[in-house]
Amino acid sequence: MEFDVGERLKRHRKAKGLSQRQLAARAGVTNGMISMIEQNHTSPSISSLKKILEALPLTLGEFFAIDQPQEERVFFRHQDLRIVRTSAMHGSGGESPVSGLQMRLVGASGQHGLQMLHEIYEPGADTGEPYQHEAEEAGIVIEGQLEVTVGDRVQVLGPGDAYIFDSRLPHRFRNIGKTPCRLISAVTPPTF
Repeated sequence: MEFDVGERLKRHRKAKGLSQRQLAARAGVTNGMISMIEQNHTSPSISSLKKILEALPLTLGEFFAIDQPQEERVFFRHQDLRIVRTSAMHGSGGESPVSGLQMRLVGASGQHGLQMLHEIYEPGADTGEPYQHEAEEAGIVIEGQLEVTVGDRVQVLGPGDAYIFDSRLPHRFRNIGKTPCRLISAVTPPTF
């Protein structure tokens, strides 16, 4: 199941009675960026989306929450995992998209206090400018290499390596390798 970021952003923007220009001005981004996201012509980096949502104001968790309550599930097949795609950005907040960041969510964030993710970073994928939120995060790299920045600490992690940190610290993830990087991560409370 794929999540429609553009449609969701448009719906929240209209519910707040804002034009694309007004939202762009509040968020400090271009009107063209809002338009491109809403038309699904581009996907924002996590840090860019967070900046836009703060102007609404919405948290990432509220934005990605499932609209309709679902039956409490225990088991999920691969095809049941909800896909959240973002276009990872490279450089220091540049807007040149690098396709390649995919997150598959286990369950619905509104139903649990813990969120599990299967993340895939293609070579060059980057979450963008360091961002922060109220949560704790942990993850284990399954394959590939991932550069993780937390505060002023930077470490390249490989298969079997792990991280855990307070998400209120600015953080960023980048695949600096030549092959996809896969990891399993957990966030509490849920972010998406």
